[in-house]
Amino acid sequence: MPPVAPMLAKPVAEIPPGMQYEAKWDGFRAIVFRDGDEVELGSRTGKSLTRYFPELVAAVRDLLPRRCVMDGEIVVAREGRLDFDALQLRIHPAASRVRTLADTVPADLVLFDLLALDDTALLDAPQRERRQALTEALHGVRAPVHLAPATRDIEVARTWFRRFEGAGLDGVLAKPLDLPYRAGRRALYKVKHERTADCVVAGYRHHRSGPVVGSLLLGLYDDAGVLQHVGVCAAFPMRRRRELVAELRPLRMDSVAGHPWAHWAEEAAHATDRLPGGPSRWTGKKDLSWVPLRPERVCEVAYDHMQGDRFRHTVHFRRWRPDREPRECTYAQLEEPVRYDLAQVLGG
Repeated sequence: MPPVAPMLAKPVAEIPPGMQYEAKWDGFRAIVFRDGDEVELGSRTGKSLTRYFPELVAAVRDLLPRRCVMDGEIVVAREGRLDFDALQLRIHPAASRVRTLADTVPADLVLFDLLALDDTALLDAPQRERRQALTEALHGVRAPVHLAPATRDIEVARTWFRRFEGAGLDGVLAKPLDLPYRAGRRALYKVKHERTADCVVAGYRHHRSGPVVGSLLLGLYDDAGVLQHVGVCAAFPMRRRRELVAELRPLRMDSVAGHPWAHWAEEAAHATDRLPGGPSRWTGKKDLSWVPLRPERVCEVAYDHMQGDRFRHTVHFRRWRPDREPRECTYAQLEEPVRYDLAQVLGG
């Protein structure tokens, strides 16, 4: 019965040998429960996703075994690649809007583990047995439900790691063949792409614990010479958060007047732009506060991949770059993966 916490993965530097390998999907993790006509899509945090994806609820009723629990990922694809921004649009409070989005921005469900089938719980079964049972349970399945491709060939996994990024996937998962399903534990292994970029630090937000740095706001200059917000870096030790306040104090501005992101002070800007402190689609609460800095300092960050013109995930601070001029921090430095059609991944 829901909720069930999904099994998670811990990062490693290289693909480990002797395991089952799968692509790492970039979507909403979902534990899928079906009991006859009853369907529940549970998120990683235990919140229900069911009301937001009526087309997937119908597909589960049509295509999955009558009584089952499966682990998977809800994704949205556009122009042959995953589009996480489009997926986020699906989380909307208005029922009428949800129905419209189901037609205009339809989602797919990629399934990669089987937790229960009929009266049998499979949590203690080893990975190899769960995969075999999942393959049999999804025999003949069709879109929008997909069986996630898997292999035990490490060379194939390495090829996937290189190629699949072009379809919007962000790495490879490795699953020990004898591993039972460990709900809520980081028992799997993930290998993700990592690159570096030089970014302008143009502001910061306070940490929830008090007046120390919570995250640095990062920018890159576009072709028109406009400083665009591209993401944040966080995950600093508390001592370092306090030190950053002192380091950045000389750059603090008394107001946002004259700052490249001055329009953030207008709440209307958050209705269309994905800005730090914008309204959460989960809670609807707003926290629009941030500390503007003169955009004069550059730092090097590590990132995995881009989603449109932003970093897809929170990036990691590597070092200050006093040898770099802010105007040198442009999109031109970013590596662009070779495109790869998502249909080739799902057809694998």
